[in-house]
Amino acid sequence: MNIKFLGTGSAFTLKNFQTNFIIERNNKKLLIDAGGDIRFSLAEAGMSYKDINAIYISHLHTDHCGGIEFLGFCTYFDPSMKEKIQLFGNSELLRKGWLDSWKGGMESIQGKNMTLDSFFDLNMIKQNGKFIWEDIEFSIVQSVHVMNGYALMPSYGLMAKDPETNKTIFITTDCQFCPSQIIDFYKQADFIIQDCETTTFKSGVHANFSDLITLPLDIKKKMVLTHYQDNILCEDGINTEWKFKASSEGFIGFAKKGENFNFQ
Repeated sequence: MNIKFLGTGSAFTLKNFQTNFIIERNNKKLLIDAGGDIRFSLAEAGMSYKDINAIYISHLHTDHCGGIEFLGFCTYFDPSMKEKIQLFGNSELLRKGWLDSWKGGMESIQGKNMTLDSFFDLNMIKQNGKFIWEDIEFSIVQSVHVMNGYALMPSYGLMAKDPETNKTIFITTDCQFCPSQIIDFYKQADFIIQDCETTTFKSGVHANFSDLITLPLDIKKKMVLTHYQDNILCEDGINTEWKFKASSEGFIGFAKKGENFNFQ
């Protein structure tokens, strides 16, 4: 099982790509989130929509789902695509995604009335549900990202079990700093891909670096940080100051665009 980061930036990055990455196993590729710049991040990595076998969507912010129209149209109109891409996600989230985010651009093709499953092989996952992809078991984990009035915005991270190493990977996706809600998930995991903003201004809807450093060392040493802002970047990747901050606090470090993590 290999994880390749196509991008590691925030929604508004200009020096990076948005945080989307690929899980590879058995020569198949599962794309975790498909932001609006996915066509560019795939191209820079030497790939295209043809290389994607499955997609998981965590939530409906554009930096995580804005590439669905691109992927759907490209695969639908390409006669060389013999199979639809599998699309995984919480059932409520995917229904809402079609109605509120994708339908306006995707429902009309000359002579046809399209639905989401016209483009993708849909796999709707219930709350507390799981799915299996290439022998990897994924449990969807509700994230505390944004409060929509008095209700949580539908947003789901992942807990994945690598069948070869038996290691557990917790992918927070976008998530507030809320250790009391997810400390058990941190403890279960052997490796954590953690949402981390790096601005001095705290958005309140992403975990900030200044808060994450207060976590216990045994948790931090399992964490790779992503979804950060451009302020920590230099020509060679992460600047020296922020590399030192991460290592001195005990984190694995900041994930870099194009970086691979292999669990074999």
